Amino acid sequence: MAVMAALIEDYALIGDLYTNALISREGAMDWLCLPRLDSDATFAALLGTEANGHWTVRPVEEITGIERAYRKDTLVLETTFTTASGSARVVDFMPIRENRRPVIIRIVEGLSGDVPMRSVMAPRFGFGNIKPFFDKSAVGLIAQAGPDIIQHVVPTDTEARVADGSAICEFSVRPGDRRALQIMWYRPWEPAPMPRDPYVTARVTTEWWQTWARTATYQGPYRDAVVRSLITLKALSYGPTGAIAAAATTSLPETIGGHRNWDYRFTWLRDASMTLAALILEGYRDEAYQFRDWVVRAVAGDPEDMQIMYTITGKRWIPEVTLDWLDGYEGSKPVRVGNGAAGQFQLDVYGELSDAAYLGRRYGMASQGALRGAAWRLQQAVAGFVEEQWQKPDEGIWEVRGDPQHFTYSKVMAWVAVDRVVRCIDEFGLDGDRDHWSALAEEIKADILANAVDPERNCFTQYYGSKAMDASLLMIPLVGFLPPDDPRIINTIHEVAKDLGNDGLVLRYRTDETHDGLAGEEGAFLICSFWLVQCLALIGERDEAQRKFDRLLSLANDVGLLSEEYDDKAGRMLGNMPQAFSHIGLINAAHALAGGGESPLS
Repeated sequence: MAVMAALIEDYALIGDLYTNALISREGAMDWLCLPRLDSDATFAALLGTEANGHWTVRPVEEITGIERAYRKDTLVLETTFTTASGSARVVDFMPIRENRRPVIIRIVEGLSGDVPMRSVMAPRFGFGNIKPFFDKSAVGLIAQAGPDIIQHVVPTDTEARVADGSAICEFSVRPGDRRALQIMWYRPWEPAPMPRDPYVTARVTTEWWQTWARTATYQGPYRDAVVRSLITLKALSYGPTGAIAAAATTSLPETIGGHRNWDYRFTWLRDASMTLAALILEGYRDEAYQFRDWVVRAVAGDPEDMQIMYTITGKRWIPEVTLDWLDGYEGSKPVRVGNGAAGQFQLDVYGELSDAAYLGRRYGMASQGALRGAAWRLQQAVAGFVEEQWQKPDEGIWEVRGDPQHFTYSKVMAWVAVDRVVRCIDEFGLDGDRDHWSALAEEIKADILANAVDPERNCFTQYYGSKAMDASLLMIPLVGFLPPDDPRIINTIHEVAKDLGNDGLVLRYRTDETHDGLAGEEGAFLICSFWLVQCLALIGERDEAQRKFDRLLSLANDVGLLSEEYDDKAGRMLGNMPQAFSHIGLINAAHALAGGGESPLS
């Protein structure tokens, strides 16, 4: 019987700043895309069964206990297995990539007794669809199909056998024993890579991550969670460009068995300002510069051509297709690759882009980065485009596939797009027609206040004329649209918490009130839940903010990772994993609690 994927929260992440792998608590590497995180998956059991590719290293005997943790401030994962025969540790990591070739190393260490271990390396190229053929190499085995080759190196005193498209090797470890396995990916027309020294490489990789983590400025009570979130963001970044993917996976469902399954291995422009705020607050200026310059290059010269998302290299073409041979995570179909929402009109992204440019200048990035001059020209061009488009309905921040609406959050972010130009002129002495932009900002604000406020509850609503609430309304005070003591702000925060919240867990919106073009329900969005923490801190309700933040931290898995959503009824994670947005929310909320509640975006 084919083995299904583990619970979403049972996965840990390793990566090399080009790609990532997800490894379950029982040692199954069920997700790996090569050579980049947006490439085809080589191990795709996460979205089907082990027949779709995996690499499992675990004891042969029944496991009676599992403990795992990252080495302090690293992405080096250690999993300790206990059996009736003893205990053994598996150390999993990917060296920071050299020569653009991915390497994955798994070291098995004996701790007590005599523990029989088994490694099953079963690649299935093309998202779990293509079984390779195996051959011997000078250092082990190679598995190849089409343009992909994996070289598999096993311990020198161990023989690997091939069965049904899998390389299998077995060995035992006693206290003090260390056995290393590794895989290396390359193209058939390239020379075969030489194996790495696994033990030296483990030490170097550990030191690299610990050195990187020391930059983090946050010194409060949640430092471990903040640093883990920063490491996760770094792991989701693409080293050559600085772009940060929204998640490491595709098609992990928002409802088990449902079809709200999306590919998040891309970079959304709306993440830009919040990501930059998190990086800048923590002292990661180089990453902030690199990401800011990626944004400018991706958008290019004409805001009219701007997309809401791009590939991690900055490409625009992201066609959405379904992979029918994959059964989906726990039967959640379809499995999607690409994202059709890339072509939507979403007015809010122009505000997020302008805010990112403003934040960069506010925190000292004005004279840094390769494209600093282009950033101001682009920011003004974006404001000009917003001037022509802000009165049109759009699909909104949540990329609804129903009818366009005059979404309140979109209008507020149109105001942000113009307001940040005014601020840049005022605060940094940049050239521009201040009177014109200031008048436009006031016009947009007046329109919002006239049409987006429910007069009965004196709070903002999801879109013009609506009674429905939307978690994106929590961003209104965070971007400085109105002061935090304004009754409309306070009422909106409380109404969102009451209508969409459940002990700190916040839905994006109610699916029975919002025509999003899809059937089914979804879990609570963790980024929205962290927004609520920030808002409560902002309006002075710090005890409640603290309580909700502690609840959210308790939802992280045993190695500190968060997915996109959480199903409170079932008590499990949902959505793509790990989710950059969730970890950005954690960082910004921790800073809000540590300081006076001020938002870094306002």
